[in-house]
Parts: sequence; structure tokens; C-alpha cells
Amino acid sequence: MLARFEVENFKNFKERVVLDLSNIKGYEFNKELMNNDFVRCGVIFGKNAAGKSNISLALLDIVNHLTDKEKTSRDVIPYRNLDSYDYVVNFKYIFYFDNIRVEYIYSKTDPEEMFCEELLIDNECCIKYDYCEMNGFCKLTGTENLNMNLEGNKLSFVKYISNNSILEKNKINDTFKKFISFIDNMLLFYSLEYNKYYGYRTGSDSLSDAIVRNGKLEDFESFLNSLEIKCKLFSREVNGKFEIFNQYDNGEANFFSTASTGTRALTLFYYWLINANNASFIVMDEFDAYYHFELSEEIVKEILKETKCQIIFTSHNTNLMDTELFRPDCLYIIQNSGIKPMCDLTDKELRKAHNLQKMYKAGAFNE
Repeated sequence: MLARFEVENFKNFKERVVLDLSNIKGYEFNKELMNNDFVRCGVIFGKNAAGKSNISLALLDIVNHLTDKEKTSRDVIPYRNLDSYDYVVNFKYIFYFDNIRVEYIYSKTDPEEMFCEELLIDNECCIKYDYCEMNGFCKLTGTENLNMNLEGNKLSFVKYISNNSILEKNKINDTFKKFISFIDNMLLFYSLEYNKYYGYRTGSDSLSDAIVRNGKLEDFESFLNSLEIKCKLFSREVNGKFEIFNQYDNGEANFFSTASTGTRALTLFYYWLINANNASFIVMDEFDAYYHFELSEEIVKEILKETKCQIIFTSHNTNLMDTELFRPDCLYIIQNSGIKPMCDLTDKELRKAHNLQKMYKAGAFNE
């Protein structure tokens, strides 16, 4: 589980910004939003240009250099904050795997160029590398004969260790492998753009073809009907790929040719719901941009029911500030380049009976 994330000098975040998923309170409702004393599902709200998409990109920056999955490199330029004279961007992640703390700290000069990195497991520094001095060390057993000097700054030392070592089985090494597996299965996707995503895998699918080939067409129809989007779906192979069609009383049409923008967004959501069953951490940026507020609430319920991984939504939809769905320590406000849960933005002791949306609109959580 990700417990805490920090980033500094990244895009609009000139100063250090912290997303603390371990800062939970003693609420007795919506406990399914927690897992081992960490937030499992939360929402980040903010005004336009506050940095909701940028924090999403920052959270997935780690996949750029530790995995071979779909990368964010093209979409994070300019990378560093343009008001800053510092040329390095700093990241810090704290994870827990079976109660063992993993702290990963690194700095980069651009999306592909490392400056330094350090990995601590159970509070012991196990891997460290300085790309200016071009030297480092690794204390993981099984790496004693590995060349510890890299050429250039394009290859992460941690990734190099992971890909080129046969590690002995012990608590520290097993935790290292869990860390690598977690990063390998992180995912960011957008509802605002057609099947644009980062992490988890590579390449792109036809949504229709993937739904049909997974044997999920009937389930997809039921999913849409349950959300009051009435349809009768069938598939047909066209040029080697399956396409989905909608049957009407007096004809038929390609599903996407008649689907609304909101229905297209729902299709994308459903595609990832059935294709990300092994995901470790999912960020859904502006996930409900095209949804009616009632539909947004149903989507939240659906993903909580169908997934076990950590999930962070970003949204403009203040209707989600509802204690029937969330808790005040799961609802974050990004403002003035900082991120805090609602419960830390007021002196009031927030309870389930509070109307959080009304309080937000009245400015109760402004810093």
C-alpha cells in the first residue's frame, strides 16, 4: 500500500506537496475505504489549474524509470516548475508491505534522466546511487558480484538491480520484490481522453474488441442497463476485430456512432474495470467529467465493490462530498499547491451528519 507521497519542483508544484494516505481519523463509518490504517479510496478536489492532473502524473512518475509499461514522458513537459531555479525534481514514496516500511526517494532532471535515488527497507538503506558521481551500492543479498557502476543517467539503478539479480529469499529481498511488483501494476487513466493511460501494461486495445474477446458483452449490456442506459448489444467481426452494435426497434447502429460522450466514458471505465483486476494502485483523473452526479455515485460504488486495490479519483463534482459515500479523511482539497483532507482544513469535528458539500461551497475548507 502507498502510505505517503511527496513531490517538489514538479510542474505547478514549486514547493513540496504531500499526499498523506496514512493520516486517518477514528471515523466509525465507511470503513471499507480503509485498508490496514491507510486510505484505500479517496477523492482529490480542486479548482481549475489547481493541479489535479499534475498530481496524478506525479504519482505515476515512478513507472517511467522502474517499469517498461506505458509511460508519461511525453505529457509531463515542461517537467520542472518554471518559476524555480532548481533544475531537479524531487520525489518521495512511502509504502508498507506486510507491515514493512519501504521508502523510495529519487530526483530527476527530466522524465528520463536520473539525478540520484535511494531505497530504504525496514528503515535500512539498501540501495543508493549518485548519477553525478556515477557510483552507488546495494546491500540486497544476491547482488554481491553485480557491477555497481552504470553508464549514463538513463537507467535507474533500482531497475538495474531488479532486472539483473537473482536475489536470495529473505524478508528484505521479498519486500523489495513486492515493491517492484506494486510499481509494475500501477495505473493512471483519463475519462477526458479516449483510452489514454499510463502504467500497468503497454499498447492499446480496441475497447469493443477487448470487451467481446473477454466474453463480457452480455455483462457490459447489463452494466449499462443497470445505470439506466438502455441498450441491446451484439457483436460482429469487422476487418479482423469485433465491433459492438446496438439493436433498435427498426434498425441497428455501431454502438460508438450513437453513444453519448458520457456513455463513451462509461465504456472506458468498464474496459479498465475488467482489464485491471491485478492493478495495485489506480488513479482516475477527472473520472466523472461527463457523468450526471447520480451516475458518479454509482460508479464509485461499483469500483469499490469490484476492486481491492488502492484508488485515487480526481474530480470537480462536489456531490461526491457525501458521508454516505466517503469520510472526511478520504476527501482531499488541493489548493495553494497543497493537499489536505477536509478534516484537517477546519477546526470543527466533522461528523457523518455534516453536509460537507454545503460547507465546502461556503468556504469552510479554504486556507
